[in-house]
Amino acid sequence: MFDGLKDKLSSFREDVEESTEDEEVPESEDTTADGSEQSASDSAANPTESSTAADAETGPAQAADATSAGDAADASEAGSPDDGGDGSTEPSTFQRAKAFATGRIIIEEEDLEQPLWDLEMALLESDVEMSVAERILETVRETMLGESRKQVETTGELVERALHDALLDVIAVGQFDFEERVAEAEKPLTIVFTGVNGVGKTTTIAKLSEWLEARGYSSVLANGDTYRAGANEQIAEHAERLDRELIAHDQGGDPAAVIYDGVEYAEANDIDVVLGDTAGRLHTSDDLMAQLEKIDRVVDPDMTLFVDEAVAGQDAVNRAKEFNEAAEIDGAVLTKADADSSGGAAISVAYVTGKPILFLGTGQGYDDLTRFDPEALVDSLLGEE
Repeated sequence: MFDGLKDKLSSFREDVEESTEDEEVPESEDTTADGSEQSASDSAANPTESSTAADAETGPAQAADATSAGDAADASEAGSPDDGGDGSTEPSTFQRAKAFATGRIIIEEEDLEQPLWDLEMALLESDVEMSVAERILETVRETMLGESRKQVETTGELVERALHDALLDVIAVGQFDFEERVAEAEKPLTIVFTGVNGVGKTTTIAKLSEWLEARGYSSVLANGDTYRAGANEQIAEHAERLDRELIAHDQGGDPAAVIYDGVEYAEANDIDVVLGDTAGRLHTSDDLMAQLEKIDRVVDPDMTLFVDEAVAGQDAVNRAKEFNEAAEIDGAVLTKADADSSGGAAISVAYVTGKPILFLGTGQGYDDLTRFDPEALVDSLLGEE
């Protein structure tokens, strides 16, 4: 799942490692106090003479300031100015010298410029929404720029940490414990599903009914999709296979009335959850959006979940945003996640809408519904499973 995006994130790590592996000490750090160069081999051959000469030329006070590698480490730990004296955020020559003396490398803007550009293009090619890609890049840059890493650590580890934080920042927006909310809700809990035609709403309802059953919660299905021919037959087939009760009216009936009847049935029969289907619609379909408003008014559902295909990429992200603006949603379910290589919708939907992805559809079976785990997804994308 999301293999294409995994490859692109791995390429970014390799690019940054390559850009920093030839890091060298600035020339000024190889010069003596009087400006003349002293080779490393000369210093190694005559350490006593070098030390004596340095002390003689610099004087006692300045010689005391010529810190050892350990002293430089202490100074670095204690903190030093973030600029080079001119207000620049670039590491100064002094900072780079201290870093080198203690076996560290400072990540600079020039190290990240091309890799970040490549990462941005890779994210956009993977259908990650523009504002989401920009947020990821900003977080990675802030985490890495000026970072002084120990040489015993790898640059790859530093990149992975930056990517981990950046991805989790956008993916985990709005997350809540769905099962806990079901457990704590006054029964019956009513959940309404919405989205465009053909994205798997009805099948997702059946899958969620099975998911709830496995956790001890009973459910009834209510077919509020009275607009589409064959809708009753489709959901009835799922209800029969799962041995669930189905509440349905004739085609052309009032969707709000159907779901209301579902709630009444649940109350009378001690059913925990009402799962209400609705007609597929575009946010620009005024009549159908008015139906949703009526369902909200008459039924007052506890949750409205938006359903779309992960493989729809940027289209799914745009539709999620539009539906949330037209009729506020509480979360999203992405179907066909197992067939999605890009991962753009999974990365973007929560950040764009401010509402969490709650489930991923990962196959054709009723058991193929996976609770969305942002941390697990990030670990998977970075190969940390």
